[in-house]
Amino acid sequence: MLNRRQLLAASAASLAVPAIARAQDTPGVTATEIRIGNTMPYSGPASAYGVIGRSHEAFFRMVNEQGGIAGRKINFITYDDGYSPPKTVEQTRRLIEQDRVAFLFNTLGTPTNSAIVRYVNQRKVPHIFLSTGADKWGHYQETPWTIGWQPSYRTEAQIYMKHLLEQRPNAKIGLLFQNDDFGKDYVIGVRDVLGARYDQMVRAVSHEVTDPTVDSQVVSLQNAGCDVMVTATTPKFAAQTIRRVHDVGWRPAFHYLTNVSISVGTVMEPAGPEKGVGIITSAYLKDPTDPAWDNDAGMNEWRDFMRRYIPNGDMKDGSYPFAFGIAQTLMHTLKQCEGNFSRESIMRQVASLKDFIPATLIPGIKVNTSPTNFHPIRQMQLQRWTGSTWQRFGNVIEGANV
Repeated sequence: MLNRRQLLAASAASLAVPAIARAQDTPGVTATEIRIGNTMPYSGPASAYGVIGRSHEAFFRMVNEQGGIAGRKINFITYDDGYSPPKTVEQTRRLIEQDRVAFLFNTLGTPTNSAIVRYVNQRKVPHIFLSTGADKWGHYQETPWTIGWQPSYRTEAQIYMKHLLEQRPNAKIGLLFQNDDFGKDYVIGVRDVLGARYDQMVRAVSHEVTDPTVDSQVVSLQNAGCDVMVTATTPKFAAQTIRRVHDVGWRPAFHYLTNVSISVGTVMEPAGPEKGVGIITSAYLKDPTDPAWDNDAGMNEWRDFMRRYIPNGDMKDGSYPFAFGIAQTLMHTLKQCEGNFSRESIMRQVASLKDFIPATLIPGIKVNTSPTNFHPIRQMQLQRWTGSTWQRFGNVIEGANV
């Protein structure tokens, strides 16, 4: 028979086994740190977005100075992928297999994330709050370890159509879209709302990214008698479209422009600022150049962060408020974990966000997820080009339930 001392020793040993197993089951998590992995285009054609990664570095430095999370400091490991999918694969394997990060956070780009999504889901590594608006990151049944953050292109198109049907229910819509996953998401979003009326109401034409211009597509939509224009293409072609629509004398009752192509410097000015007056787009983030937010508490919180941690950062660059809001969402998620940072626990909390409001989101827009909703932000507010700036109008609109 075991004496009392032997029984206590055996009991202690049995209790220790699950604790050891838990430690082994939580890659990237120790008693003192949480390792978070990230890839960003610090070089290459999309290097302007590298400031997002640098903002995260500064944000987690701030978090660590304030005591970290659940007694642990954050070790943020970020590598340059040059916006090259093969490089993203290489760096991601390095993060998971060598650095043994707990999870991947805010990796940027649709083609780059597409290159790693199967691998990270096979490895059951959380791949969370991606910097890309592709709708497929919300396909929780196919990729249960992957989730986006920003409104998807499909959601954006749904919002435009909901507004249009209120204003002009019998419109003849000309839809110009880029012939890739990005452009096709807009087609799906338009179809979601119009349903059986899609074929009757829409004339859709596509273009390739290698096309020199979209002039012929614009003219074909005008000749088809379209009285509404939806432009779902990247900045170069968006500027061409705005200019061509104006120059051929076509005056659609409404012209909706994808949110990714609304930069004043790269789209509206090259097109001719006066040629785009009245164009409608959407927003979900507070614009750091908009005087309406000069005394906003949330933006003041972001400005204080910038002054202290990124003093040389461009305060007009919208990538910084984006990064701040998404990093706040991550910290809220980790706090909900209540110290349990296993990969399964992290994904449970990622899928359990309720009405979270980051400091840099437009009022009325909230982050919500559930086990069957992997589209965290499904609301946007419309804004109209005045000839010099984008001016918000109307209420916040939510995407369609599909």
